[in-house]
Amino acid sequence: MPQAWSVIDYRGAFTFASPPERVWAAIERVDTFEQSWGWLSEFHLEGDGLAPGSVLIGVVSPPLPYRMRLRVVVEGSDPGRRIDAAVHGDLEGRASLVLDPAGEGTRATVAWTIEMVQRPMRIAARVGYPLLRWGHDRVVEATVSGFRRRLESQA
Repeated sequence: MPQAWSVIDYRGAFTFASPPERVWAAIERVDTFEQSWGWLSEFHLEGDGLAPGSVLIGVVSPPLPYRMRLRVVVEGSDPGRRIDAAVHGDLEGRASLVLDPAGEGTRATVAWTIEMVQRPMRIAARVGYPLLRWGHDRVVEATVSGFRRRLESQA
């Protein structure tokens, strides 16, 4: 059974000025992910876009001295509306993204529950969970800010 200090349970909602179909189109541009987010490297996609069975592979480097290798397997996809995925590698868990219209824009709701399985991360989490959570939250903020800038530049 996972220890509370080794799990990140996250729920967040973000609004974008663009309608859901434009937000989805930007999400499908996985070839731009690595250039958009400095915390992501060695990124590539195996499969056909964001269809079930596709796998997104990369390395996440938060503003802390560790790196995480991840494989995100798309388990379900309702284009323009929802993605459900399993996360494997140095983190294990489940994640989802739901896009809903919000006036002329979009409300993106994200959720994930991931367990740190990398031994150094588990040791660090046991004594410094607030610091690891801080790093996680900075990556989320950078992701949303970068995505918002990308959407605005494509407008």
